[in-house]
Amino acid sequence: PGAACGAIVFTSDEAEEAKTAGRKVILVRVETSPEDIHGMHAAEGILTSRGGMTSHAAVVARGMGKPCVSGAGMLRIDYRTGTIAAGSRILNKGDVITVDGATGQVLFGEVDMLQPALSGDFGTLMGWADKVRRMKVRTNAETPADAKVAREFGAEGIGLCRTEHMFFEGERIVAVREMILSETEEGRRAALAKLLPMQRQDFTKLFEIMKGLPVTIRLLDPPLHEFLPHNDSDLADVAKAMGVDPTKLRERALSLHEFNPMLGHRGCRLLVSYPEIAEMQARAIFEAAVEAGKVTGDHVVPEIMVPLVGLKGELDLVRASIEQTAEAVQKEAGVELTYQIGTMVELPRAALQGAEIAKSAEFFSFGTNDLTQTTFGISRDDAASFLGTYQAKGLIEQDPFVSLDQDGVGELVKIGAERGRSTRSDIKLGICGEHGGDPASIQFCESVGLDYVSCSPFRVPIARLAAAQSALNAKG
Repeated sequence: PGAACGAIVFTSDEAEEAKTAGRKVILVRVETSPEDIHGMHAAEGILTSRGGMTSHAAVVARGMGKPCVSGAGMLRIDYRTGTIAAGSRILNKGDVITVDGATGQVLFGEVDMLQPALSGDFGTLMGWADKVRRMKVRTNAETPADAKVAREFGAEGIGLCRTEHMFFEGERIVAVREMILSETEEGRRAALAKLLPMQRQDFTKLFEIMKGLPVTIRLLDPPLHEFLPHNDSDLADVAKAMGVDPTKLRERALSLHEFNPMLGHRGCRLLVSYPEIAEMQARAIFEAAVEAGKVTGDHVVPEIMVPLVGLKGELDLVRASIEQTAEAVQKEAGVELTYQIGTMVELPRAALQGAEIAKSAEFFSFGTNDLTQTTFGISRDDAASFLGTYQAKGLIEQDPFVSLDQDGVGELVKIGAERGRSTRSDIKLGICGEHGGDPASIQFCESVGLDYVSCSPFRVPIARLAAAQSALNAKG
């Protein structure tokens, strides 16, 4: 939540240019994607006409501590004319607006605001909470800035590092596109070799900030279409880097199109098809752990998370690649590595097969954003258009993406936890969806006996307090 004001811009590049020029802007998009990260960083706030509480814009904005209004369905955003239609009113690029992330209001013009102040009493209260809570509180973070903020707010590690958010800056995106559009393993490995030092540097910084606290790194998850070039200029850049004909590259990009990519070739399915991706990321993680350990003097124990697993065999295949890479790095560095491999439980089948999958997983992290999607069969980016009606008609009490649906999705979490423990009694269990910062959902996590919750950096204090209240409630 919070509020922000600035001039309307419609592209991430415009937002970045305005930031460089010292101008405050609000990034307005129909919906955002990972390639908008740089514009979201540059903007004071974000406004989208599609989406909801757990859409890309909302999740990323919360992690950045930026105000966002997501799913303002009454607005008609026209990139071509550079306008927003709000009823009979037309707003143009450059007009100043204020977005209120708490109420969801979009206001014309600049509104006076107050900066919040955290008093000494805040620290005292948090100290009381930490003494009585049972569950650990981690953060979802993939940038040094997010990790530092989370540590200041008392996070006890990173529960979700989304590696794909590291791929969209400068030359990185060209290398990622080279990898995706290469038709041979040799071509993919050549592109991944360019990404390796960048990923290693990213992970080293996170390990150093966390100083020996647990860091869970999720291997590449999104469908490949999110990384593909969207215009001829970007396509030409990749073609030049690869030394191939742009026309041939365009045909390759079209062949990768998916009708429903969020249920398509993503997560561990990518890693099964292209094991070289998992090898590169695992190598970057292990080499970073060695490097950070030397700098801080702390023993770094990375937790490598394989996303979207539904079959034990999928995890076994990816695990084998990770373990082979660990052995190679150990020989090269002359050190013994300690690490854990687990999975994100975000498919109903994974929860139901918890006992079997736990044979190959040291930890489960329940990804409740996608688990809610796949359990209900609802797209989290489109649900805002009808969930309000469902609430008004009494069909649901709350948006299931805001507060965990304890009867359905929660039942799967409970089943997955119980069955995972039946095979591996010491399995580490956590939650890393946005529900990890919701007090009612945290209460449920306590009742199921999860070991930790992980949430956006700015929600860490709320999670610490809610975890304490939940522990006290459990004691009666």
